Amino acid sequence: MSRRFAPKKGWLAHYSELLSVWTRRSDNRHDAEDATHDALLQVLENGASACLNPRAYLHRSVHNRLVDAHRQSKVLDMVALDDLHEDDHPLLADPDAQVRTAQLLASLKEALAELPLKCRQVFLWHRLEGYTQEEIAQKLGVSVNMVE
Repeated sequence: MSRRFAPKKGWLAHYSELLSVWTRRSDNRHDAEDATHDALLQVLENGASACLNPRAYLHRSVHNRLVDAHRQSKVLDMVALDDLHEDDHPLLADPDAQVRTAQLLASLKEALAELPLKCRQVFLWHRLEGYTQEEIAQKLGVSVNMVE
């Protein structure tokens, strides 16, 4: 029975060293613990007994996990401007800019209203919805040349 647990003891023998080294390098004990635990758990679950240098493998694995965690912490939350209150994003603080924007919007609405229905649909699907010309042609049942 002790033979069955021998590989686990071998991998777990590196735990203290990993934790010590990566706590110093990351300046955050919690992140180092998480990365070390995750790396050891992956090795124990997947059984990497064919690994020639378990110590180096574990150090690289912990390093990669810490880099991934750092990258994820740098990801900014994206929020649509429409979901924000006007005070949070005063886009048009200048009254002249507000007037110009309103005039531009009115001109755009006029130009769109003058287009035939299918042309307007194609324009809106392509520019606002992000459909490709091929997708639009398929939706409308026309050739790609007609959409272009």
